[in-house]
Amino acid sequence: MKMLLALLALTFPLASGVTGAQTAAVPVRVIVQTEAGDIELEIDAVRAPGTAANFLKYVDAGLYDSGRFHRTVRPDNQPNNAIKIEVIQGAATLARPGELFPAIALERTSVTGLTHKDGALSMARGAPDSATHEFFICIGNQPELDFGGRRNADGQGFAAFGRVVRGMDVVRKIQAAPAKEQTLTPPVQIVRVRRVRM
Repeated sequence: MKMLLALLALTFPLASGVTGAQTAAVPVRVIVQTEAGDIELEIDAVRAPGTAANFLKYVDAGLYDSGRFHRTVRPDNQPNNAIKIEVIQGAATLARPGELFPAIALERTSVTGLTHKDGALSMARGAPDSATHEFFICIGNQPELDFGGRRNADGQGFAAFGRVVRGMDVVRKIQAAPAKEQTLTPPVQIVRVRRVRM
């Protein structure tokens, strides 16, 4: 009996530690249900922890429910930009402005190693350290949005923190939707955003 108890004491801490490590390594998946179809995202909470945590706070608070994709950037609608990009941009609901969270620090791609490849999920911003709830998805590789890129004069790039794992056809459909300059007319409504239970 004593030997059995000793074995259990040795086994359970080890098993517990392995489970914790495995749990930490499991990516977080999120489904964005839109009126144009569903987009499934994988959030990288390991390499971009601050940006991922911020996005997931908005998801868990339901602040993207009844939000919208409001911007499309295509080669034909950015005549004043020497550096062209292709993205769609989404935002939280307009109905709960007082519940938005403070701006977060910029997690640069030079630190995270997460670059703006086709399907990359990233935070929209003006100045560095100003991102709140607006996010964008890349269509095609967009290296000019990485640290050192020329899309922004400050050269700091944007904070990539995940990628599309299903639904790039929906992303392209939204990008091609009717727009006045870069504003989708009408916006594409986000119905609901939830974590996927793995």
